[in-house]
Amino acid sequence: MRWIRSLALVFTVSLALVGGCKEKSTQPTFEQVAKPQFSIPGGTYQASQTVSITCATLGVTIRYTTDGSEPNSAALVYQAPISITHTSTIKAKAYRDGYRDSETAATQYVIDIQYPENFVFVEGGTFNNGSSDVTVSSFYIDKYEVTQAGYEAVMGVNPSHFSGNPNRPVEQVSWFNAIEYCNRRSMQEGLTPCFSYGTFGTNPDEWPTGWNTDYNNHINVSCNWTANGYRLPTEMEWMFAAKGGNHGQGYTYSGSDDIDAVAWYWGNSDIGDGQGRRTHDVGLKATNELGTFDMSGNVWEWVWDIYGSYPGTSQTNPTGADSGFYRVERGGGWQYDAISCTVSSRYDLDATDSYLVLGFRLVRRSP
Repeated sequence: MRWIRSLALVFTVSLALVGGCKEKSTQPTFEQVAKPQFSIPGGTYQASQTVSITCATLGVTIRYTTDGSEPNSAALVYQAPISITHTSTIKAKAYRDGYRDSETAATQYVIDIQYPENFVFVEGGTFNNGSSDVTVSSFYIDKYEVTQAGYEAVMGVNPSHFSGNPNRPVEQVSWFNAIEYCNRRSMQEGLTPCFSYGTFGTNPDEWPTGWNTDYNNHINVSCNWTANGYRLPTEMEWMFAAKGGNHGQGYTYSGSDDIDAVAWYWGNSDIGDGQGRRTHDVGLKATNELGTFDMSGNVWEWVWDIYGSYPGTSQTNPTGADSGFYRVERGGGWQYDAISCTVSSRYDLDATDSYLVLGFRLVRRSP
């Protein structure tokens, strides 16, 4: 019997040794990085979106793509929120040394922006105006200067010197005329007007007699920047758009360093057809980087701001000087030389002034 007990003991030890060897040969199981999360759910949006990516696992590197491709070591490293301005599929993956890579997170954003007719979307951004950095929020801007036909359809009159040319820009309009046009067009289209006169509200029919005949009255006009109606651009909105927005290439004129490519000015507004120097139909020259026409030349364009020196410090959505006698116009015109048509050129006039080289263009806020 002793030999049986010895055999049993040997068998037990052998099992223990075998079990011990099996445990030591097991490979370690690494923890997996958590799947990234997007700050905004996928879906259809009628404005551009800003998307942040986070991960519950600390100390990770997140890589992402916006074209639907699978993220890899060559993909962009996530460092700041992503601006989505058109339909995109974002995929993201998170990595950390000593961990298994995360699952791929994916979502699609359908950007279905309903642009007002003939308007283009200007995504907000930051630029330098020559004195300081300026940040403006997104907005819409008309591709074209307001035409004679467009003005007459709203106001019932055409004040233009070069009248009878419906597709040429309206001119001989004062700053007050432009303000009234904006509100009347907004009302016609069921939008909320942006401008108010004193305590008299937004309907020009209820504004006091003589409101638009004394240039000093310009300080009585206020703007509701959250209203969805038509308005004049601020000077910095205008300049940002004229420079091509975030797509700007640093051109001297709006869309080119060759003024003849993009502008009607003193040097080319007489095309030899016997009519002499004059305005021309909107949209005949090349566009700028955003798709706008004639932001250099054809007619000067009224903007919202009271004329004043630019501040030397950074600004966000500035609206001009707090006080002053004059309003700003930008862009140059058919009767002016090339230097007046640069994207940086500015001029000041009384709000009652109207000349055959002075018109305007519209903007609307972004939803």
